[in-house]
Amino acid sequence: MILSVSRRTDIPNYYSEWFLNRIKEGFLYVRNPMNEHQISRIDLSPEVIDCIVFWTKNPAPMLERLNELNDYKYYFQFTLTGYGKDMEPELPNKQKELIPTFKRLSEKIGSDKVIWRYDPVLLSERYTMEYHIKAFEEISNSLKGYTERVIISFVDLYAKTVRNTAGLNVKVITEAEMAGLARDMVKIANKNHMEIQTCAEQIELSHIGVMHGSCIDRKIVERIVGCKIAGNKDKGQRKECGCLESVEVGTYHTCRNGCKYCYANFSNEKVKRNAVLYDVNSPLLCTRIGPEDNITDRKIKSLKEEQLSFFTGCHTSPGTP
Repeated sequence: MILSVSRRTDIPNYYSEWFLNRIKEGFLYVRNPMNEHQISRIDLSPEVIDCIVFWTKNPAPMLERLNELNDYKYYFQFTLTGYGKDMEPELPNKQKELIPTFKRLSEKIGSDKVIWRYDPVLLSERYTMEYHIKAFEEISNSLKGYTERVIISFVDLYAKTVRNTAGLNVKVITEAEMAGLARDMVKIANKNHMEIQTCAEQIELSHIGVMHGSCIDRKIVERIVGCKIAGNKDKGQRKECGCLESVEVGTYHTCRNGCKYCYANFSNEKVKRNAVLYDVNSPLLCTRIGPEDNITDRKIKSLKEEQLSFFTGCHTSPGTP
């Protein structure tokens, strides 16, 4: 099974100690966001976890502890944008801290296992098309040789996003603007030897060199794991999402990055209340087990296929990714 760590919150940045403790213990609990009293027990043994996909905006707290994952295969989705503190208030300086962190991670695990995300792209009076192209080029130039793929997406103005960005004059992006931005980004990415893809977008941009991408990408997982992977499209994601099915281990309303465009946090106040419950030794992230909760084992199995069609063998020996 593929483990998603996490679309709901930034575990590498804020909760890596909890996650690594769960790796040692060999299991964790996940509360069902649609049925809060239903808790699943997730087996974390290397025999059933084929690959871990980390999502983060700052994996610095994990960099010196990656050896604790030596029995697992994994890669990172690293979001790095050009926004300032008005949009991403809790993130450190990009040039001084985040870009060097990206490079250090790439040097440790390989440029093919660190995917750069420049998303979501939103337009406002401050963040114009010209602004994004300049920021994208500066970051792309800095990351040349440290990643092979960049994923872009355009902001979805959900109700909570509109509320959280109130006063920032965010506008709806037209398809013409999307295509214009993508066209310039392709030129920049190609110059720096990066493939560029979109994430869960309806718009067709293949004619300008941008293909529909998959963040939990079957081909990447198969290359990292060393054998063919079974599994279907993730039914829990949007129709436009091409991700392979995975088990999500995060908790909503716990990310402390404070990004105004975030869809996973309802409010900063709720995040603060949940963060108080953080216990590095708890099987649950930022929540406690109550008398009405029901814990069941989730059926987890490896997706590795023994009969291979295009690999010479399935290399399952433990080790660094």
